[in-house]
Amino acid sequence: MAKKVGYRCGECGWQTAKWVGRCGECQAWGTVEEETARGGVQVASAGAVSAPAIPIGQVKAEVAHARGTGVPELDRVLGGGLVPGAVVLLAGEPGIGKSTLLLEAAAKIARQQTVLYVTGEESAAQVRVRADRIGAIQDRLYLAAETDLGALVTHVEKVQPDLLIVDSVQTIGSAQATGVPGGVTQVREVAGNLVRLAKERGMSTVLVGHVTKEGSIAGPRTLEHLVDVVLHFEGDRHSRLRMVRAIKNRYGPVDEVGCFDLHEGGIEGIADASGLFVSHRAEPVPGTCVTVTLEGTRPLPAEVQALVARTEAQQPRRSSSGLDTYRVTMVLAVLERRLNAKLGGCDVFTATVGGIKLSDPAVDLSVMLAVASAAGDKALPPGLVVLGEVGLAGELRPVRDVRRRLSEAARLGFTRALVPAGSLDTGKKRDGDRSLVPVGGRSTKLIPGFDVVEADNVWDALTHVT
Repeated sequence: MAKKVGYRCGECGWQTAKWVGRCGECQAWGTVEEETARGGVQVASAGAVSAPAIPIGQVKAEVAHARGTGVPELDRVLGGGLVPGAVVLLAGEPGIGKSTLLLEAAAKIARQQTVLYVTGEESAAQVRVRADRIGAIQDRLYLAAETDLGALVTHVEKVQPDLLIVDSVQTIGSAQATGVPGGVTQVREVAGNLVRLAKERGMSTVLVGHVTKEGSIAGPRTLEHLVDVVLHFEGDRHSRLRMVRAIKNRYGPVDEVGCFDLHEGGIEGIADASGLFVSHRAEPVPGTCVTVTLEGTRPLPAEVQALVARTEAQQPRRSSSGLDTYRVTMVLAVLERRLNAKLGGCDVFTATVGGIKLSDPAVDLSVMLAVASAAGDKALPPGLVVLGEVGLAGELRPVRDVRRRLSEAARLGFTRALVPAGSLDTGKKRDGDRSLVPVGGRSTKLIPGFDVVEADNVWDALTHVT
């Protein structure tokens, strides 16, 4: 006989003696459910095994090799392609282009393998119209419109696909679970069954997921733990540029980014994304600074823009777009405290170009110089790229892969770079110490026709560019 022992949050596992509408730990709404347990501790009895245990050296690793999707940018993010039996979660805002990308990839995979596309949000006719528009008609691409998990499993047994696409997991419901489709219990039940089905059949599976208004993946946190790969599809809906970012990947690199161009005829990968996030103008403008961020293995030059305006409001505005708000606030504090910048009576706006989101600490120095340039109404030298993490004491900290970043900047026509001292490992050694002593203000010819200047702190950096 089951007895009630309390309530548990489906997101984080927080427990409480009585029901509440909002979790006291993760602050999620509607995730606290009644928990039941049977009296006493029960030991599981022995059961049948699917296959006997064998030495790890005898396990065939060939079955876990990735197969290309036919979309190079998607393969880059996945780590080479889709692995048989792997479950991929692709999340993004509504209308961002998730279905278009997956339908085009499904059509290319269907040239050699069998693909089953299950849609729960649209009718089969609506998906067919999109497939006609982007040229995604293939004989081995099967389409079904279902919202019941049992019906979905029946389609899988009849079609025997190599790839299953479910659009979306929040629209599929199971009769074995309580609640409405899209709820915590239903999503957990549906995802668990689909993962089990994919592993048993060696079938690659792609689940489309929704995101909340905060930008996080909707549903229980266990959904991300169940799957093998988590991809986030992002971009400005007013722009054609789209980016797919790997958040979790058991088969490849994390934080890799693929760039796509979404247009009326479908979606195409952008092999060379350098230059998409930099404004092209004849003369330099105050308040702009170019840096080079590293997304996975890909260096991407990006432009940071800043605007400083006097205000009569008691609480000046601090607004940022495409940048980490916390790091921008920290950089502004260092700018005021260490360089005596007067920003107390000014609104400060910072943004990136092209809709790219920058979370790399190497962007700190470019944000600081862009704000200083805007406050002084003086443009930075042309052809300059800036790298460096800013510390609270005003020191500049080296960042990784400086040479790769600067090589990409030189390829795009930049001629000067400002980096933290010691970034190039060309300083002098201390007596009895293997560490390097940075030498501020030194100019180095790292690349022919490209000057690299090293600075110790933010004051030296500002001095070299003004």
